[in-house]
Amino acid sequence: MASDTAAGAPKAAPAAPKSRKSVTGTRGTVAALFLLPALVLLGALVVYPIGYSVVRSFYDQSGDGFAGFDNYRALFTDDGIRTALKNNIIWVVFAPTVATALGLVFAVLTERVRWGTAFKLVVFMPMAISMLAAGIIFRLVYDQDPDKGVANAVWVGVHDTFAQSSAFPKAHPGRDSPLVKDDDGGFVTSRQVRVGDTVTLPLVGVAPDLMPKDAERAAAPRPESDRITGTTWQDFTRGKGVGTLNAVDASELGYAGMRIEAVKGAEVVETATAAADGSFSFSSKAEGAQLRLPKSNFAEPYNGLDWLGPSLVTPAIIGSYIWMWAGFAMVLIAAGLAGMPRELLEAARVDGANEWQVFRRVTVPLLAPVLAVVTVTLMINVLKVFDLVFIIAPGSSQDDANVLALELYRKGFASDQPGIASAIAVFLLLLVIPVMWFNVRRLRREVRR
Repeated sequence: MASDTAAGAPKAAPAAPKSRKSVTGTRGTVAALFLLPALVLLGALVVYPIGYSVVRSFYDQSGDGFAGFDNYRALFTDDGIRTALKNNIIWVVFAPTVATALGLVFAVLTERVRWGTAFKLVVFMPMAISMLAAGIIFRLVYDQDPDKGVANAVWVGVHDTFAQSSAFPKAHPGRDSPLVKDDDGGFVTSRQVRVGDTVTLPLVGVAPDLMPKDAERAAAPRPESDRITGTTWQDFTRGKGVGTLNAVDASELGYAGMRIEAVKGAEVVETATAAADGSFSFSSKAEGAQLRLPKSNFAEPYNGLDWLGPSLVTPAIIGSYIWMWAGFAMVLIAAGLAGMPRELLEAARVDGANEWQVFRRVTVPLLAPVLAVVTVTLMINVLKVFDLVFIIAPGSSQDDANVLALELYRKGFASDQPGIASAIAVFLLLLVIPVMWFNVRRLRREVRR
């Protein structure tokens, strides 16, 4: 009976486990002690400056008078701040988008080549350079002189491939020259030419060291019974009182490559190009024509684009930013690409999708969370951009390239307007908070998955 009673009795509930405590106190106390230094630093370096900036933004320049919302009103009425706000919008729209797109293309393509790792290393390398160094590099890259600036050297090289620049931009007729200026900006002979004539077209104004390298000593024209012959040359001999005016002297050089046109009325009946010694000739078709040196011979050499001028300075600086941060986007996207399930890509190919369709309909949707994180991170970064604009933009174009972070510096230090500078800082914080909130929300959603 006793055994039955024992068997039928309900079992006692297990004892609750004793809470474990550390030897130094409760878990909360230990956590607070470890967090206290970080909290102190956070308060001193983040919370206090933010709070002080908010308070300071409501005071005037002296800091004694309460200005209310006047400083914030200036954000939308001051021309410099409005330009900075407009440029920040351009930065936020284009810089993260282009950098992310390039990072995506690089990450996808480097998976298919054997030297992909080396390519990634080269693209990511600019991230190791500080903004200051990158700004100095691109200030030189965008130099207006094609002999110094890489961008204009390439641009001028491409331009001159299709439209050759003149070698004689400063050339012009000298005293008592047979040439007179025409309405188109070139030079034309004052009289008509006849078959058997010899014509001299002397010019001056080109420095000896700027003459074409293939130029040879000028040759005096020799008459031919069935043609019109002539010479165009640099009618200048070094030394005082040396050389004969409008006549070819022994040391004078021909205008190699000069274009000459035979013109009757408004019609060009024949053209010729001067040889290395400046000589040229026309057939009998030029009988009764005037010889013209068209203005294309004297066009100023093409010096490329004014990359740091008012119209191109912002896109140029954005280009330098993309050069630095495309590697960052590529590395993060490549990490997301490495974790992508390959069977989905193979299934799409088996179903008949081509590579573009696989990329657009499978790869990009699967990488959407990574692309969003990269884009939002770069948006936060460009809102704070300062170094590149301050260093690359010259003084003449800095107002056109202005951004909010640079305007904050200029108002706070150059113009001594701390109230407006504090208002800009608070405004920047308000712009960054929604983007950060979106990023944190997305990251939490990814963790839950």
